[in-house]
Amino acid sequence: MVLETEKKISRKKVIVVMPAYNAATTLERTFLDIPPGTVDKVILVDDGSRDNTVEIATRLGITVIRHERNEGYGGNQKTCYREALALGADVVVMLHPDYQYDSRLIPYFLGYLELDICDVMLGNRIRTRQEVLRGGMPVYKYLSNRVLTILENMILGQNLGDFHSGFRVYRREVLEVIPFEKNSNDFVFDSEFLAQAAYHGFRIGDAPVPVRYFPEASSIHFWGSLRYGFKTLGVLVRYLLHRWRIVRCPLFAERNEEPFGH
Repeated sequence: MVLETEKKISRKKVIVVMPAYNAATTLERTFLDIPPGTVDKVILVDDGSRDNTVEIATRLGITVIRHERNEGYGGNQKTCYREALALGADVVVMLHPDYQYDSRLIPYFLGYLELDICDVMLGNRIRTRQEVLRGGMPVYKYLSNRVLTILENMILGQNLGDFHSGFRVYRREVLEVIPFEKNSNDFVFDSEFLAQAAYHGFRIGDAPVPVRYFPEASSIHFWGSLRYGFKTLGVLVRYLLHRWRIVRCPLFAERNEEPFGH
């Protein structure tokens, strides 16, 4: 069954994009775990790393795009998606190169799109509280994730286990409709993107992935997480105001359209 699914997926052009910053210690492990023959191309966008991320990616045969200066996590993703679309990707896998997510699962996540079950798939790190804490997720991060995810599910009408995953799979159509260029250049880009996907009616699903927290894995510190949480709440407020047609928000217009123009 898995082999049949992989054969079907191979008809689509699948591109993995990795938004990278100082990922030298984890990049190779992340890349080598991608099952051979699953994807057509891997692109790494280096956001001004100060280590040898670029040299390692080049040695591994990964296509590298360099930002001369740090443009932020969201700014990095914008470059990732522009390049993937330009190269004709039918499906885009966004994978953090910090080895926090298990890239061996890529073919299974692709299957949900190939079988026309979902348009967006997320890796859900939070299967049980015991498992996620044993995997190393800080308690404050776990608690904030739970609170934000509950609110996002309620307001956006979803039923997801982890709204804040760094392992995501998108159909091309999602990236063609969502005006991601208008999103923030910082970490709240991800929250904005999922709110946009929900607003436009894309089918969002998730499946469990193992939790890996260790010193080399990238993670927002406490105060950064706090700012991220408040910014995510701001996204939900803007979503409601736009949905209720009280205040127009460009984030929820289709690309190249005015708000409420569709």
